[in-house]
Amino acid sequence: MRQFALPSMLPFAALLLAGTAEAQPVALEGRRLAEQWCANCHAIAPGARPPTGDAAPSFPAIARMTSTTEMGLRVFLQTPHPTMPNYQFSRAELDALVAYILTLKR
Repeated sequence: MRQFALPSMLPFAALLLAGTAEAQPVALEGRRLAEQWCANCHAIAPGARPPTGDAAPSFPAIARMTSTTEMGLRVFLQTPHPTMPNYQFSRAELDALVAYILTLKR
């Protein structure tokens, strides 16, 4: 069994934490966008009740689906669907919405 020295793992751990810290402002922007555009039909936060019943899945339910991935969300949000408004998200808006939904996986 190979053993790793703790000091050699520190740079790797620092990179992981830095990536998480950088993602937080993007996810916060995603939540703001979700409140603006998505909350009319979806419950966008854990424990929130959907505004128009249960026809649209909640963001936490979408995030918990085993099929939900970053790429899958990107494709879905850029593809027109008959039951959803045809939003044209900018790259930054798409990044933010995907980042927010993925934070709900936990």
